[in-house]
Parts: sequence; structure tokens; C-alpha cells
Amino acid sequence: MACTIEPASAQGMDRGRSTRAAIAGLCLTMAMPSLATSIANAALPTLSRAFAVPFHAAQWIVLSYLLAVTTLSVAAGRLGDSVGRRPLLLAGIVLFTAASLLSTIAPSYGWLIVLRAAQGVGAATMMALTVAAVGDILPKEKMGQAMGMLGAMSATGTALGPALGGVLVMLFGWPAIFLVNVPLGIAAFLCIRRGLPAGPRVAQPARNALDGAGLFLLFLALAAYALAMTVGPVASLLPVAVVAGLLFLLVEAKAASPLVPLALFGNRALRGGLIASALVSTIMMTSLVVGPFYLTQGLGLDPLTVGIALSAGPVVAAICGAPAGRLADRVGSARTVRTGLTGMAAASLLLSLLPLRLGVAGYILPVVLLTSSYALFQAACNGAIMAEAADAQRGLVSGLLNLSRNLGLISGASVMGAVFAWAAGAADVMAAPAGQIAFGMRTGFAVGCALAMVALALSPRSPASGS
Repeated sequence: MACTIEPASAQGMDRGRSTRAAIAGLCLTMAMPSLATSIANAALPTLSRAFAVPFHAAQWIVLSYLLAVTTLSVAAGRLGDSVGRRPLLLAGIVLFTAASLLSTIAPSYGWLIVLRAAQGVGAATMMALTVAAVGDILPKEKMGQAMGMLGAMSATGTALGPALGGVLVMLFGWPAIFLVNVPLGIAAFLCIRRGLPAGPRVAQPARNALDGAGLFLLFLALAAYALAMTVGPVASLLPVAVVAGLLFLLVEAKAASPLVPLALFGNRALRGGLIASALVSTIMMTSLVVGPFYLTQGLGLDPLTVGIALSAGPVVAAICGAPAGRLADRVGSARTVRTGLTGMAAASLLLSLLPLRLGVAGYILPVVLLTSSYALFQAACNGAIMAEAADAQRGLVSGLLNLSRNLGLISGASVMGAVFAWAAGAADVMAAPAGQIAFGMRTGFAVGCALAMVALALSPRSPASGS
């Protein structure tokens, strides 16, 4: 993500240094929320023992964070467009870092849940405005490269979390998994304060109007859906999500200054990109939900080997992110999106046909294809959408992209988990024999292949339509 700098001009050199500082800060603000998710997962058993709560209760340490990220990303992006992306991003970093620091001295389980939710509010702000802020420092022709690098940083945070969390807990205890965010947050704050310029804001009348009804209904709809997909009960929460969602659409259609202008969805590229992003996130969640069972019970691998095998995907995504973005800028977003989706469909098909006798290598190779293809899709799709977003709506569009991804991950965890359990044919998959586990895995990825084909059908078919 190098920028052109005029060496003969002191002003040009200073601008180049500011741009590099901003990019470094944005990379950190993209990695930190992912790290905060995966590192907490690794420490859940330790936290359960430390606060003397059952494991199902300890899961709220993760869920409170994810709920805040999912429900508030759109609102954070929209607010950033209104009051300025730079000040709100800096505020999000401060909140995330302060909540991380206070989590290290949480006096009780309840306080830790509250602080994790606050950390999630900061993370939602960081994730929405980091992607949007790229357009304030880089030209549109470098948007794919930028999205690829940010995707690589997000994958790096995900990949580092389990191993780093295990080491920190072993050496320093559970507070260290939160304390590690503090120096990262300080560095991100200083870099962005130094290098990120003030972006555009919308007209004054719109800034003064807060769509409180729309914000509440969207929060209610997303929270009900996320809870239905994670902890249930589905029968009572899903109707709440549907009704709140419909009311949200009615309110937005009549609002003078809507939280989400519905005219945005008249853009076919944006609409298709959001749907495709949710679908491919659902596919990626299949490997995270089904993979551990297949490797452990299907192949009989020990925990260390399982951990190494599961890290292959995030590591490949981290390596491929920046090259994928450069490729998207060079050959065009539409072609790169379709190449990525074709690769994901092919990888899912291979996994849906995978025999047990091919062992761990037979599993890892298609997963490498799956994750590298996902990196291609993500860099090209996000880059194309953000390049075409109006300056005054980049925060909102970025928030919608984050929301579609999170909804895909949440839906994938629930739906693909249910498909796997049904196909395995056992009330308790922990007791299912290897053959049934393998059949469940193959069925899950067969569904994933179908989802990739749907996303491919929705993608642009010519460079002109995707750029």
C-alpha cells in the first residue's frame, strides 16, 4: 500500500509520512477486534473457573461482545458520516482500549460482561469506520489493495488469538488477554491522530436529526435474530426479529433523515455485494463449526494437530489478502469476485466429496483453496463497493458490509451446525462414529457449494458492472 511521495517537496514527504501512519493505524484497528474475539474464545474455560460460573454462562463473555459488534456497526458508520469519521474512530479506539484495561480488574462476572459489551461498542465503531476511512487517504484505484490488506490484518488477528491467548493465560493469567489490547490501542490512536485527515460530513440539517426510532428498531431486530441463532429460544425470538425488521423498513421509508436510506438498495452492485458477502461468510463458518468435529472424531487427531490444521485457513487468508487486493485493482473487481466465488464453490465441492482415507492432508488442501478464494472475493467485493460509495455515505456502507458479514457468520454457526448434526444422524454428535461425522461434514459443504453458486449468480458478469 505504498503511496507516491514527491521527494523534492517537504510538504509531499510530510503527506507521505502521514499516510503511512494512518495506514498503520487502520491496520491495527482492523486486527484488534478480530483478536479480541478469538483470544477470548481460547480463554473461556479459564474464565469459567476464575469466576466460578458454568461454561454456558461464560459464553456470554463472547456473546456480549459479538452482539454489540453486530447490532451497532451500521449505526456507528452512519454516525461517523454525520459527525466526522476521524473523531468517532478515535473515540471508538479510546472506548475499546479503556474497556480492555478495565476488564483486567473486573471485580465480578457481571462487570466483565458489561465491559466486554463496551469493548464491542468500540469494536463496532472501529470496524465500520476503518474501512470507510481508507477512502479519505487513498485513491479509488488502490481500493482493492487497501481492502486486501485490511482483510489480511483481520485474518491475522483471528489466527493469532487462540495461540496467543493460550500462552498469555499460561504465563500471566486471564487478565493478560485483555491487557494485550492496551498497547495496540495506544499505538493505533497515535497513528490515526497523526495521519488520518478529517473526512467529509453530511449537510447540517441531516446531522441534527437522529433517527432514534430507526436505531431502536434495527437494534431490536438484529439483537433478537442474533440471540435466536446463538442461545435461543428460536420460536419466540425470530418473530420479534421479523416484526422489528418490518417496522424498521416502514420507519425508514418515511423518515426525513433515515438511519439507512432505502434508496441505497436500489444499487444492484451494492445489493448483490451485501447478499454475496453474507452467503460466503456462512460458507466460511462451516469450516469453523464442522472442521473441529471432523478432525477430532472423524480423523481421530490429537488436540495439537487439530489446532495446527485449523490455523491453516486464517494463515492462508492473512498471506493472500494483500496480493488479492492488488490483483483486483489490476484485472478488475468483477472478474476477481467471480474467480473467488468459483474457487469457493470448487473447494466446497471437493470437501463435499472428501473420503476419510485422504486424512488431514485431504482436508487442508481444499481449505487452503477455500480461504485463498475467500480472500480474493473479499478484497474485490469490498473494494468495489467502497470505491463507488459516496463520500458522505462511506461509513454507512462500510457498516452495512460489516453487518452482512456478521449476519452470515451468525447464521452459518446455527444453520450449518444444524445441517451437520442432522446429517451425522446422532442426537449427540460427540457420540457419532467417524463415518457419520464424515457424512455430516460432506453434507455441510455440499450446502456451502450451493450457497457459493447462488452468490456467483448474483455477482456482476462484466468488468463494467463491477467497477
